[in-house]
Amino acid sequence: MWKDLGASWAILLGVGFMMLANGLQGTLLGVRAGIEGFSTFYTGIMMSGYFIGMFIGSMLAPVLVNRVGHIRVFSALASLASISILFHGVYIDPWLWMMMRVITGISFAGFYVVTESWLNDRASNETRGKVLSVYMVIVTGSMGAGQFLLNIAKPDAIDLFILISVIISFGLIPILLTAKPAPSFNTSSKMSIIELYRASPLALIGNCLTGMAHGTIFGLGAIYASQVLVDLKLISLFMACFLIGSLAFQWPVGHISDLVGRRGVMAGLSLISIVCSILAVVISKDSLVFYLVIVALGGAAMPMYSICIAYANDRLEPHQIVGASGSLVMVAGFGAMTGPIVIAFFMELFGVAIYFWGIATVFAIIFFFTLIRIGSRAGVAVEDQSTLIAGPVGTPIAEYIAPDSLDYAEAVAKHEVERLDLREDITERQL
Repeated sequence: MWKDLGASWAILLGVGFMMLANGLQGTLLGVRAGIEGFSTFYTGIMMSGYFIGMFIGSMLAPVLVNRVGHIRVFSALASLASISILFHGVYIDPWLWMMMRVITGISFAGFYVVTESWLNDRASNETRGKVLSVYMVIVTGSMGAGQFLLNIAKPDAIDLFILISVIISFGLIPILLTAKPAPSFNTSSKMSIIELYRASPLALIGNCLTGMAHGTIFGLGAIYASQVLVDLKLISLFMACFLIGSLAFQWPVGHISDLVGRRGVMAGLSLISIVCSILAVVISKDSLVFYLVIVALGGAAMPMYSICIAYANDRLEPHQIVGASGSLVMVAGFGAMTGPIVIAFFMELFGVAIYFWGIATVFAIIFFFTLIRIGSRAGVAVEDQSTLIAGPVGTPIAEYIAPDSLDYAEAVAKHEVERLDLREDITERQL
């Protein structure tokens, strides 16, 4: 594993800088929008632009990488991201900001595709999970650290926008100076959404709703916090708590789902998310308990994406896994786009407390739909489940759009054949 990480230090350092900038700018824009008097609904639309860009970029970036290579795409998109954040600081207009957020989303989608396909190429099937786990820690930790940069300067000035641009530029340096050759890149065939729904309705619907919840949490969290908490340090802490919870619980939740089954874990995470969201409404915002509840909410809500992906893989044949990933990305992106707009609309009508009620509602739908599926279809036996590889927060493109993803599917197929042969051998002995 250390050899694989050593071969990828430049891309990991670069994406660490990018995520530091990403963590800061999402919160900064939510706070600055409130200062500039943008309505909650318009701010929600503006913030959803990032997820629209992610949705577009998830389809565009693989084509660009395949055409001109990893390093050129990373460099070009870094320049776009650096330029777009400066536009926010110079021109104060919600619709222009939305267009710039779309460009930012496209850029970061490209960063994820470049980074994750690069890591997949450098890693072997034996070390891939460990390498991606280290990557997840870097992504989540950097985004969390970026929240606290909000306190360096006043958000009503241009300073923080310039800082973000500088950080993005720093992230470009390591990959431009790396002596390692960039990997080759191939995209895989896609599985239609209808085919995926027939194979696993719960994975598809759950993934879309999870995208709505994640888009709401990160798209509207700063708007909620700026109106309720006011103090910049508390706003930073509030947003960081979601990421702290994700970082702390991603692996334990994945391990539990490997042991007891995905659907029970999905129902449990949904129920915890509902309870935490309701508690966040009623608990005093001045208490430590409030922030512990947000950590618990992040720990329950954030791993849901990985569980949905793993559950889909449990239901699919090995040769379908790679093709299905594109559809899973698409529905998650659709959910992340629509979530902030819908919840922002109701926040405008009924107040900022709808932020948590909206998150609770999304997870209530997941909870009841999970119960319906449990009652209508037999679950996958624990021993027949695929191995879960946790997906980093905010990167629903990740490990499935990769140059050797077919090798991954072949490895899964080989594992399934070996397990089937073993089961047949045990059955024959019992007879």
